[in-house]
Amino acid sequence: MTERTGQAERSGEQAAGYRPEGIDDAFAAGGGGGTTPALPSLGWRGTLRWTWRQLTSMRVALMLLMLLAVAAVPGSVLPQRPQDPAAVLRYLQENPTTGEWLDRLGFFDVYASVWFSAIYLLLFVSLVGCILPRTKAHWQALRTRPPRTPRRFDRFPAQARAVTDATPDEVVAAASTHLRGRLSWLPTFRVDTGTEDAAPARGRSAARPAARTVSAERGYVRETGNLLFHLSLVGLLVAVATGQLLHYRGQAIVTEGRGFANAVVDYDTFENGAWFRPSSLVPFSMTLDAFESEFAADSVAFAQSRDFTATVTVRDPDGETHEETIKVNHPLTAGGAKIYLQGNGFAPEVTVRDADGEVAFSGRVPFLPEDTMYTSRGVIKVPDVSPGLDQIGLVGYFLPTAELSEDGATATSVYPQPINPLLVLEVYRGDLGLDEGLPQNVYRLDTDDLTPSVDADGQRVRLLVAPGETVDLPDGLGTISFDSLPRYVALDLRHDPSLTWVLVFALGALTGLAVSLFTPRRRVWVRAWREDVPGPDDDGAPRERTVVAVAGLARGDDAGLQGEVDALLAALPGVAPSGEGDLTDPAGPTPDDRTSTPAAPAQDPTARDRARKADR
Repeated sequence: MTERTGQAERSGEQAAGYRPEGIDDAFAAGGGGGTTPALPSLGWRGTLRWTWRQLTSMRVALMLLMLLAVAAVPGSVLPQRPQDPAAVLRYLQENPTTGEWLDRLGFFDVYASVWFSAIYLLLFVSLVGCILPRTKAHWQALRTRPPRTPRRFDRFPAQARAVTDATPDEVVAAASTHLRGRLSWLPTFRVDTGTEDAAPARGRSAARPAARTVSAERGYVRETGNLLFHLSLVGLLVAVATGQLLHYRGQAIVTEGRGFANAVVDYDTFENGAWFRPSSLVPFSMTLDAFESEFAADSVAFAQSRDFTATVTVRDPDGETHEETIKVNHPLTAGGAKIYLQGNGFAPEVTVRDADGEVAFSGRVPFLPEDTMYTSRGVIKVPDVSPGLDQIGLVGYFLPTAELSEDGATATSVYPQPINPLLVLEVYRGDLGLDEGLPQNVYRLDTDDLTPSVDADGQRVRLLVAPGETVDLPDGLGTISFDSLPRYVALDLRHDPSLTWVLVFALGALTGLAVSLFTPRRRVWVRAWREDVPGPDDDGAPRERTVVAVAGLARGDDAGLQGEVDALLAALPGVAPSGEGDLTDPAGPTPDDRTSTPAAPAQDPTARDRARKADR
């Protein structure tokens, strides 16, 4: 009963909170009269400081970089409105529910969305906040001296020792020259020389003679390369952002003998950045003199393209003209923009007369190729007919080398060159909708409100028109003439002032990354001192020689560290072969013994380790 009662009392004390006797805890709860300790509040300054440290950490920078790469994926998978608005409309029609939400979240214009811009800016701030303190620390490290020479060398992974007749000063001078390298403006090692005074024996520490020392360190360029890599990343971010704000891109279709001026109104399509101004366009003009295309005619690679060449005449703003050529992957530079040969085709020149015999349309109509045989589809819209007459729409194909079936029902193109050109058209009449002021696609004909022309059997009438022919339109609508067959080219003009800087910063990032990865971080120390060794005479008169000890240390595994130490030792003047032994040992061999006994071959460190283990 007594033990149980004592245990119950102790349990009650533990439940109430145990406090040793004689200790006054002002913060104890309960009967002690103390109060519960309160943690200090972080405050708004502390919160900002903590947020800044988290944002500028390397971990967060890597996460933002990975997040930016992930955020760019929708821009490659989904159609983007600035590049292909028609594909975006088609996606919205096919996926009304999903497409509506994606459009609200900006997935059809990813690179201009709020969330992509937020990741972009956070990454920029994180890199800048990470670079600034590291640059300061690196600058301070560059101005500090290499670490002093350690007292003991036997604990380092790379060691070497030799004797020489040269003085310690000569050894130090030769070691410093070798470590600094050939380039005075970019030394291999940072070198610092010093002097050690003689020290008497103390306790277990043996006496130490006076010596000259060399401390050398390399690998600062490693951090320089790392900073260069991060600075180049920041430069890339700035350059890409600047390019998106100042760039412009336009497409224009130019037919032979015609040209265009570098003005916004002269482009078929045009897009630009937020900071672009039309007044910044260089006022040059260009005329397409001729276009030549080559296709294979052999059976192995029949109809495959061989070459496309556009010959143009460029007129500079000062009035000077010069002839240039544009090929695929060989753009022309004019007015600060690169002009690419994007496509080509045929633009039949036709004349349409209405039922009153008036010319309702006359001009060149580009037909867009749809296959390798240049089967091209096009639309001819004729709104300017005489009052009271229906407007005319013609849609169909142009066949460069037409081949008709036996019944004449079908026609195909069998070769991309214009050997037997033919226009195959269907005719519609009614209101084309051009008078309503709404923009329309010039390569499409909306036939919902138009009436097709049909024959007696109810089949749609097809017109076959060859160059030089004039064919009557059905239903008394008028006539159409195929006057000539010029070629056209589709030109893509791009101006991005950041491209040069993007290249510079990309090369800088690669250079910095290579330097950071392949520059070893090493430290090398040399100690040289004079020491008495047995003389060559029988009387044993001592003489002095210089003993040189070298040690090396690397950050991480470095297979070339021992080679660095051996190369340094070999560069010193008058260094004896490795078989000479350690002449610091008084019981070492005499010079006579060394001359009569052949030198033992040097052993590698791993062999010495195996020998020690075998002795154990």
